[in-house]
Amino acid sequence: MLTSALLILAPLFLGFALPLENRRAMTVIHYLVEILVYFILGLLGLGLGQMEGLASQLGGMAVQVLLLVVVLFMANMAGLWLLHRLQPMATEQGQCGESPGYRRLFMAGLKPLLAVLLGLLAGYFLLPPVPLVEDVATWSLMLLLFLIGLQLRNAGLSLRKLLMNRQGLGIAVALTLSSLAAGALLIPVLALPWHDVLALASGFGWYSLSGIVIGEALGPAWGGVAFLNDVLREIIALAIIPLLIATRPAMAIGYGGATAMDFTLPVIRSSGGLACVPVAIASGFLLSFLSPVMMGVFLSLG
Repeated sequence: MLTSALLILAPLFLGFALPLENRRAMTVIHYLVEILVYFILGLLGLGLGQMEGLASQLGGMAVQVLLLVVVLFMANMAGLWLLHRLQPMATEQGQCGESPGYRRLFMAGLKPLLAVLLGLLAGYFLLPPVPLVEDVATWSLMLLLFLIGLQLRNAGLSLRKLLMNRQGLGIAVALTLSSLAAGALLIPVLALPWHDVLALASGFGWYSLSGIVIGEALGPAWGGVAFLNDVLREIIALAIIPLLIATRPAMAIGYGGATAMDFTLPVIRSSGGLACVPVAIASGFLLSFLSPVMMGVFLSLG
């Protein structure tokens, strides 16, 4: 477990330490990250499809996903509501005529599910056991994290300014603490060691990372649970942002977790106005950085 944690953290920090100002290189890195994400998610599905007794475990996985989604939702909403009460945030009205393209966003949200499903079907029906799939997934994950570190470092964002954004920092702290509280409540229910449950609760919506990291450490079944939990967080966030952002912006922005700086940002911008954008980017960036670190630390305790 300790070795796995180091494999998670070392490439991420190495990438974050390297400045890169070449825009063409950053564009290439962006496409490489996208390709690697779908490739690794396909490997996650492949491992899931070739898992012994898959059919008998699907019901249990569905219950585990439901428990994670419901308990995390309630805890996150409570924590973010408390932040809203203590630190109110003003928003602007979204500009008329703007459309966040919900259909396009939902279709984009289905792509990772499709990648896992294709891998699962190939592993279950078509391919014989692939002995090197775990090694390929590990090295692909290391490369992915290195590239993500480069992206975070060279996103044109000042870490100092992000940390000084009180609203964004408050949202990141509230979501982190409430997620850990939800994880603590789930320890006796999920029948896993406490540190593994807290790792599951630390995905913060980053499904392309949490499913892979958890799957590497705890096996494909738990990787599938982590992946579905965070995909559903993203989809629920798209639905609740327009409903909550006018009256409780911290709850609307915060529930999406790490996705607030990319996937759910167009909806946040169109529904809440420009004032919400720096807050969403700050909270999303901080949670994107915290998620792999926390998962790595918790998994290393096993």
